[in-house]
Amino acid sequence: MSKIKILGAVLAVALLASCGQTDIQRAKVMQGTGSAFTQALTEEYRSTVTSEAEEMYDWPDANYFADKGLQAAKGEVVLPEEIGDWWQPPEESFWRDWQLTDEWVAGGSVAEMTDGRARLMTVLNNGARDRYPELAARAQGRFDCWLEQQEENHQIAHIIACRDDFWAALEELEGLMAPEVPIVIPEPMVPDIYIVYFDWDRSDIRPDAAAVIADVTNAAASLGSPPISVTGHTDLSGSDDYNASLSLRRADSVRNALISQGISPGQITTAGRGEAEPAVPTADGVREQANRRAEIIIQQ
Repeated sequence: MSKIKILGAVLAVALLASCGQTDIQRAKVMQGTGSAFTQALTEEYRSTVTSEAEEMYDWPDANYFADKGLQAAKGEVVLPEEIGDWWQPPEESFWRDWQLTDEWVAGGSVAEMTDGRARLMTVLNNGARDRYPELAARAQGRFDCWLEQQEENHQIAHIIACRDDFWAALEELEGLMAPEVPIVIPEPMVPDIYIVYFDWDRSDIRPDAAAVIADVTNAAASLGSPPISVTGHTDLSGSDDYNASLSLRRADSVRNALISQGISPGQITTAGRGEAEPAVPTADGVREQANRRAEIIIQQ
């Protein structure tokens, strides 16, 4: 659309004389149809037409937006204005000087408007018209208002109001349209359990436990100086009191073996459970290798 105001005003006067402000009057009372978006957009353009005709006495722009509003009222999806249709600077030097005026800086730059329209089109094309029709219509209506007011470039308060309303609506839309970031709840860390087995009624470290002690030592070293717990157990043969003492001796044997491999004594805590927590439940008095053990846990 060419925005040469003088020619536009002359044509508007001729149009109004011949058809009695038909489009403007129709736009003031139009009832939107179609989707929720086109109905909301109809209301946005009705507001613009009323303001331009009754407050600004800008008949060319009132007629222009009346036409857009009437299209929206029919259920048609009309697009936000193209920036290049409103600014066509005659030469670079003029364009550069215009950009440097206080009014131009207050209202916004072509770069800002270009960015705004691109972002607006992104959310509209990604479904904002269907998901948030009223807010999407508000963003489009305020963008067109900003563009029209900036092109006139003399009512700074109106320019800024349209611009700020546009950005507020757009940024709210972008927030609503942003993909949800799934909340990842980390699974609780299950510590590795190292097991040393013992012969019946014994608490000394068997040769086969050397590899287990080495694994614990290496794992602990990779973590710095983590706390280490050692818990001794027995099978269900023997008395409860004896087995409680035996389980502690087994825990202490493992503790001493870890210390001999370089683990600090302050890192290690020991406990004995006696018969209380068998790995394999058995009847009382049964000798079971799986229950004669010490469990080592590196706390992470």
